[in-house]
Amino acid sequence: MNAAASPAAKPRLDVRLCAPRGFCAGVVRAIDAVEQALRVFGPPVYVRHEIVHNKYVVEGLRRKGAVFVDELDEVPDTQAPVIFSAHGVPKSVPGEAAGRGLFAIDATCPLVTKVHREAELHWRRGRTVVLVGHAGHPEVVGTMGQLPAGAVLLVETVEDVARLAPPDEAALAYVTQTTLSVDDTREIVDALRARFPAIAAPHKEDICYATTNRQEAVKKVAPQVDAMLVVGSPNSSNSQRLKEVAERAGCGLSRLVLRASDIDWALFGDIRSLGITAGASAPEVLVEEIIDAFAERYDVRVETVSTADESVFFPLPRDLRDKAAE
Repeated sequence: MNAAASPAAKPRLDVRLCAPRGFCAGVVRAIDAVEQALRVFGPPVYVRHEIVHNKYVVEGLRRKGAVFVDELDEVPDTQAPVIFSAHGVPKSVPGEAAGRGLFAIDATCPLVTKVHREAELHWRRGRTVVLVGHAGHPEVVGTMGQLPAGAVLLVETVEDVARLAPPDEAALAYVTQTTLSVDDTREIVDALRARFPAIAAPHKEDICYATTNRQEAVKKVAPQVDAMLVVGSPNSSNSQRLKEVAERAGCGLSRLVLRASDIDWALFGDIRSLGITAGASAPEVLVEEIIDAFAERYDVRVETVSTADESVFFPLPRDLRDKAAE
């Protein structure tokens, strides 16, 4: 397709825009925490790990004066704030920060904190905790790090459930990562309940409202379109799950892209309908950028397909709220 073709020569493309999409309340809170800290304290503000999994967002904050580090030993002795990412951290991290006298601000998503508290409550009641999640993901590392070694058993698949060897099958509970595939998680939880009928469940599902809502929108749109684009970073769990959901819902061409420059245009030459969504850490400006890129090549007609309304709001971490009020 020639990008310089006249408007009359452009083929029509029906774009179905999923709603909800993009930023969730936890991501907004985490990004706002960094920006508010920069306003109140001035740069630098140190951030342990990417505040959210989106390169565009991280680079924007870096230009404003945020310094991203992998571990606290990269932070000098300083009075500058050190912010923990939305994914949560093991208990050892705030302990290390306190030991060094660092001014730590915890931007962990409140829904992740809920999982941490559930896990600790079960452990205090004498239960081994089974965590459904992806090994190595920061949220999983943080949740497992709330309890002593061996207190949490990680399962990623139904096959893992079959191999579980808990110390006491009658004293088990499960929690889940907040950004998983709803359908995959249901299969794993069903397997847990079938093998361990007495296993204690969360009072409310751990997969967060935003993950669930974005997946439901994709399930509705994906069967209706020739191709599906998920705007998000490769290291974003919820974005990867949206791509998988689109594939399972019947869309033969599903791709995860960060920017318009990542689009392989050779794949999209013959499509007449396109679904677009965005992971919970992807800003709307990137969705608009991608629609504009398609509009250079197609006569684009955009329709929003909404499956839920979101009005969730999380206030800033208390340290920043107190400073803002002064």
